[in-house]
Formats: sequence, structure tokens, C-alpha cells
Amino acid sequence: MQDDGRSARADVLIALHRGPGFTIPNAWDAGSARILERIGFPAIATTSAGIAWSSGMPDGGALGPDAVFERLADIVASVSVPVTADLEAGYGNRPEDVGYTVARAFELGVVGANIEDAAGGDLLDASEATERIAAARDAAPAGAFVLNARTDTYFSSFTGDPFTETLDRASRYLDAGADCIFVPGVRDADVIARLVREIPAPLNMVAGLTTPVIDASTLVSLGVKRVSVGGSLARVALSAVEAAGRELYESGTLGFLDGVASYADLQQRFGA
Repeated sequence: MQDDGRSARADVLIALHRGPGFTIPNAWDAGSARILERIGFPAIATTSAGIAWSSGMPDGGALGPDAVFERLADIVASVSVPVTADLEAGYGNRPEDVGYTVARAFELGVVGANIEDAAGGDLLDASEATERIAAARDAAPAGAFVLNARTDTYFSSFTGDPFTETLDRASRYLDAGADCIFVPGVRDADVIARLVREIPAPLNMVAGLTTPVIDASTLVSLGVKRVSVGGSLARVALSAVEAAGRELYESGTLGFLDGVASYADLQQRFGA
């Protein structure tokens, strides 16, 4: 594909990972991506959960990769900032399937992606997961694509020592070419700080995923380089639709319109 500014967008995303820490919001369609870009975020991530829910499907691979890639194409085309994609576990059982998925994303102009090491709530064998990361790296060159290796040691059925397992997997994934390590589900600030110290690469955490909630500014203060929010913004939007629809259905009132953007405002935001 032609470059069309992809190299510059990749440079921006790479530089963010080398800075003091940044928050990256997760969009689920072109409209949400445009709004988040307009707010001022320097990069946009996608959310598999938000894409699935907005398509009337549950998260976890039920939607299928073709539908996901249609949405990714819309998001990339709608914004000028870098886009990094949630590619779940790579949409395939073999390393070469993961490589094909990442190559497909790269061709769309996506300049980064998450690849998970769990399927159906269970961790993959560490060696198998490492081969999948290596295949992803082979499909999208370092310096042009930020490979974010996600480990679900704290977010799966794993029953061993998650801290030790996280460090082992992080080392393997970095050796295989990962640029960033993503560890969702850690509930303890002290553990997060230890992971920052022990993992020799940028660490990605999700704000708002755990209870008690650890917010984005706190995560950055702990040394986390990349803070995402997963499906949280999509949950906010869909919850607002449900609440508004319930009010309209049950009482016929329009209180849900208080404080919302006007038609003219949204027309302006989505203007050329």
C-alpha cells in the first residue's frame, strides 16, 4: 500500500511510548474516533468489546474478523492520528494466522495492535504464545508498527503466581519482538509499580477495569507508559442510550436531552 502518512503516524505512536506516559482512548466506530480525535487525543485505540456490542454481538470473537476489519478501515479513514487495533488473540489457531491478521491490519494503515495470549478464558502455552508474537512481528516491521503483547495472567483462569508468570511471558514476548507489554486486570498499585520496575519495556494498563478503580493519572504516576480504557467509553455510550430509551418508553419525557450536543453541534463536528 502507499504510505499516505502512515510512517509519520507510526513515529507519533512510537514517540508516545517513549514519553512520560499517555492515555489512549478506545473507539468503536468512525464517529467515536472522530470525537476523540477532536478532543485532542494524539492517538486512538480500538476496542473489540465496543465494536462487538455496537454490532449487536458479545465480545470475545463472536463477531468475526471480516466485520472487525470493516470497522477498522472506517476508523483509520476517519482520523488523521495514529490508530492501534485490538486484534484479540489474532483470529486464528496458528502463528501464521496471527501473522496474516497483523499483516491485514498493517495494510489498512493501522500502526499498532494488541495480541492476547489467552483463548476462551484460558492462557495459551507460553511457548505457543511467543510463536504467535514472533509471527505478528514478522508481519509488521519494528519501527513502523507498535506491537503490544497482552498477557492475561491476571485476567484469566490461571491459578499460578501471576507476577512471576507475567515477568516470564514479558521476557519471552519482548525477545520475540514486542514493543510494549499489556497486563490487564492488576488490582494492586504496588504490584503495578513492581511490574513497571521489572519489565524492561513500556507497560500498558487499563484504567477503570478493576475494583477499586485505579484512574489514568494514578497509573501514569506509577510509571505506566500507556493507559487505555478498553470498552469503558462504549459502555458509557450504550448505557446512555439504554437510560434515554427507558425514559422515553416508560414516561414519554425527554429529560435525557438535557446537556447533550445539538444537531448543529454534531453537524459541525463531523464536517469536512
